[in-house]
This record gives sequence, structure tokens and C-alpha cells, in this order.
Amino acid sequence: MPPIPGSGLAKGLAVTLRTMTKKTVTEQYPDAQPELPPRTRGVIGLFEENCTVCMLCARECPDWCIYIDSHKETVPPAAPGGRERSRNVLDRFAIDFSLCMYCGICIEVCPFDALFWSPEFEYAETDIHELTHERDKLREWMWTVPAPPALDPGAEEPKELAAARKAAEKLAAAQEPESEPREGES
Repeated sequence: MPPIPGSGLAKGLAVTLRTMTKKTVTEQYPDAQPELPPRTRGVIGLFEENCTVCMLCARECPDWCIYIDSHKETVPPAAPGGRERSRNVLDRFAIDFSLCMYCGICIEVCPFDALFWSPEFEYAETDIHELTHERDKLREWMWTVPAPPALDPGAEEPKELAAARKAAEKLAAAQEPESEPREGES
């Protein structure tokens, strides 16, 4: 059976009339902040104390938008008779968000948990050069990173926590007899 001429137009107008009568669900953005999902990728925050300047994030970045500068310092020996060590000190850590494609590879490859996703997304600039955020700005974003989700109560305890708990109990047990007064002492 051949289609009736104009039936497609009638179907389209019916859809339009149906949606015109429904209430809109548009959120007025500047006045009402959107409710973002917990794993939103907004901006990258830097926890500078954990950064060892290993450069893995900069090497793995497909856009080459992470800039890191460092220098080496010698550290005195920890114990007498030990040898001096050298360590990298972070001079500059910057991310150019005009180049970043928000893939998260830098966060995944960081072995020391120095980079985190922050849900902040309001960092638009009028000048593209101001989208390169230095380490001070990245540190500010770190304070907006949400806490990690709670562990599953049915999951077994991580082996690192179990080992740390055992060591703490052993240390507490070793210090317990020393703190009790001995006979003849007051």
C-alpha cells in the first residue's frame, strides 16, 4: 500500500505539538549549579607533596600539554657513615588546558598519586594563554577533589592495611611492658 501524501509531515507536527505542551527541564546554569556525577572530569589538581618529578605524566600525555622543570639537590646521609643522595626538586609543573583533551592518562600513570580529577569546570578565560595553569593554580584545584568512595564493607582488607595494622600492634605490644612501673620503682 503506498504511503499517504503528507503523512510524514503530520507525524512530525504531532511530535512537535507533544513536546511543546510539556514543561521544560532546562536548568538556568549561572543561577542554579548543575548536579554533577561523582566521577566528573573537570580540571586536574596537583598534590605537589607526592610528585617525585618522575616525568611519567608528561611522557605519556598524547597532547604534550604538561610542562615539568626540575633540578637535582643532594640530600645529606640519613645515618652517620651513609652516603649522600640526590633527588629531583620540582621547579615548574604546568598544564595547558587549551591543549588538554581530558583523557586522564596522566592521572592513571602517576605512580605516586600526585594528580587527581577535580569536578570544577568553571575556569574559562578570555585569553588562551591564561589556560596554562602553573603549579600554584593546580594546587588550588586539589582542594576541590572529592574524597574517594567508601570501601565495600564486604571486601577483604587490603594487604597494605593488614601489614600496617600488624606492625602497629607489634610496636604497641613491645612498648606496653616498658611503660608499666617495675617493682621497687615508684
